[in-house]
Amino acid sequence: MTIDSITQIMSDAMYTVVITALPPLLISMVIGLLISIFQTVTSIQEQTLTFVPKLLAIFLTLMVGGNWMLNNMITFMRELWSDFSIYIH
Repeated sequence: MTIDSITQIMSDAMYTVVITALPPLLISMVIGLLISIFQTVTSIQEQTLTFVPKLLAIFLTLMVGGNWMLNNMITFMRELWSDFSIYIH
């Protein structure tokens, strides 16, 4: 196993992690931004106001996109394990 193959595996792993984690993180960021704008406009300075909407939005995102996210990770792991005999040489 060469440095190039290890670098390729790590690159694929990082890409898979970023692509899989991106939907909940983006949804959380957008919800947080919208609530922050709402708090600024209405002068409400409640710190806990952002927690419940973000939690619900992430939960819904995982319900809707969880199948795709899980399939994305499973595909990566299948590719990794199918080439296992190459890695030990």
